[in-house]
Amino acid sequence: MAQNIPTYGLIAALALLVSGCSVNLYSGRPSDTAKIGALSADVERLQKLREQEKRELQEAMDLLQKRLKGEIGEKEVRLEMAERGLVITFVAEVLFDSGKASIRKEAYPILDKVARVIKEKVNDREIGVEGHTDDRPIKHSGWKSNWELSTARATSVLHYLVDNDSLDPHRLSAIGYGEYRPIASNEGAAGRQKDRRVEIVIMPKAQKDASKVDTSVPEGPNTPVTYEHADTSPEKIK
Repeated sequence: MAQNIPTYGLIAALALLVSGCSVNLYSGRPSDTAKIGALSADVERLQKLREQEKRELQEAMDLLQKRLKGEIGEKEVRLEMAERGLVITFVAEVLFDSGKASIRKEAYPILDKVARVIKEKVNDREIGVEGHTDDRPIKHSGWKSNWELSTARATSVLHYLVDNDSLDPHRLSAIGYGEYRPIASNEGAAGRQKDRRVEIVIMPKAQKDASKVDTSVPEGPNTPVTYEHADTSPEKIK
């Protein structure tokens, strides 16, 4: 895919370049040309960072597959390389009793395995812990809603990873989505079980770095300059 973009559209151009498109940029005054050259260098740096990230995340995923082989085989844990990063999904019943937010002791070794891989392979990444529930209203467990339950569960996992496995608290965050991010139909028990989950997301760094690139360029006469980059979108990591 190729697009012709004037210098005042460099913010959009950067996004296209990083995502792997062929983009035609236009230069005019020497200052514009210099700015485009700097932008190209930034894009090349981000490209290399993405390639490094692919290797690091794939290594982490491969190691998790080995160490969680039993849990994956029992469908208690699922691994996925997604746009937002490496996602480790736990069936809620593996970590918690029904309606509870205290982690079951039987789940400690599983979380310990994940924490060890994080420290060995991706210790410099931001880690998000996300809690999810099915759409059944809470009646007897004492929580106001599924939001509170999902948030409490995510926070419990975060505290365990920090307090017991010594992950850096500055890099961790927790959020509860309740029933509002379903991955399956809640019409049947199997679908509801899939939605009752906790996800640990190892986030990519390249997206954060892309937001720091200065793409402000004064407008000027148009002379086309073309840059092409291969597709390195995160979904291609698989």
